[in-house]
Amino acid sequence: MKLLFKQRMFSWFCSYDIYDEAGNVVFVVKGELAWGHLLRIYNAAGREVGYIQEKVLTFLPKFEMYLGNRYAGSICKEFTFFKPKFNIDYNGWTVDGDWFEWDYNILDSSGRSVANISKQLWNWTDTYVIDVYDPNDAVCALMLVLAIDAEKCSRN
Repeated sequence: MKLLFKQRMFSWFCSYDIYDEAGNVVFVVKGELAWGHLLRIYNAAGREVGYIQEKVLTFLPKFEMYLGNRYAGSICKEFTFFKPKFNIDYNGWTVDGDWFEWDYNILDSSGRSVANISKQLWNWTDTYVIDVYDPNDAVCALMLVLAIDAEKCSRN
């Protein structure tokens, strides 16, 4: 399943539309006013399917992931000097990113690829392509991409 992740232009809060390969909206992400980032994910029918919330007052950025209202896991940035590294507490997943922070691989506990994320250059807004191998993992892969993007936005 290939998803195209595009930030909306002229959005006061972080808002994104997530499209499939045919150009249909699959998910809508809406940012809300809160301490730290709060991003809610809705399916095409408008039903909330999950959200990520940044934990404030932590030494390094940390985001909690929720499927519906159920806590699913977290992603926390680790201290590094060059290549970004994240600690993920969800299904044994790990994230391996490049030095420029444009391309990522999400791997399961056995080292198999769950999703590949690549940033498209030369767009007006942040645009990522997410290749998810199991459609059941799409929401959680999307939450990880949102957390990494929100952490990067906070830094800039």
